Amino acid sequence: MIANTAAYHFTPITDPDALCATLLERATAAGLRGTILVAGEGINLFLAGSAPGIDGFYAALRADPRFADLRVKTSYSQMQPFARLKAKVKPEIISFRIDDGQPLAYPRAPSVDPATVQRWLRQGHDDAGKPVVMLDTRNTQEIEYGTFEDALVLPITKFTDLPDALAPHREALRDSTVVSFCTGGIRCEKAALWMRNDGMDNVLQLDGGILGYFEAVGGEGYAGRCFVFDERVALDAELKPLVDAADAEAVTRR
Repeated sequence: MIANTAAYHFTPITDPDALCATLLERATAAGLRGTILVAGEGINLFLAGSAPGIDGFYAALRADPRFADLRVKTSYSQMQPFARLKAKVKPEIISFRIDDGQPLAYPRAPSVDPATVQRWLRQGHDDAGKPVVMLDTRNTQEIEYGTFEDALVLPITKFTDLPDALAPHREALRDSTVVSFCTGGIRCEKAALWMRNDGMDNVLQLDGGILGYFEAVGGEGYAGRCFVFDERVALDAELKPLVDAADAEAVTRR
């Protein structure tokens, strides 16, 4: 089985080029494929390979004090979902281009854990009796595969479109508890931070995103699958891929 991982961590990186080169060397030596993104604000990783290779790579990474608390979300497939290994240095590990949404400049926005969200969705309100609105910060391509039931979805094709797309809904959200969510947490972390800095103090972020929710409590309250940006296409609530072994040979030949 192939271990598929997603991980990000916001922390100051003084020499992104050097770190990127180091991570690429380690991942290559471990036989991993996927994407390594490094910026001055942190790292964003999508890596797949054998369990020993994955474990060794992340053990070395966590030995660096900057990444000791790195959270890794893992699922398994029979096929390798990435054709190659790529490593890039970028201005942001997820492009948002809004100063008020930059995690190193402000304290992290408050989060809510999956079990609490599950309970709120069951009872139809938060613990203060306020309506709960699940706000999807992903793009329309991803949402087609699934989202939380009755979630507020926005007509965006890229993350930087979110502020303008949200503007018409802000007044209607005023008296609700808004839970910002995305695939693994990185976009909803920036989105929640920006919204709170922009006056929406009723916004929380779903800790760990959709994948963290699936991992912790399953798919209750979620309709469909979670889109992922690799050959598996999407994962169900048990973290099983939509596309797997039947296409493994085709992926290997690429």
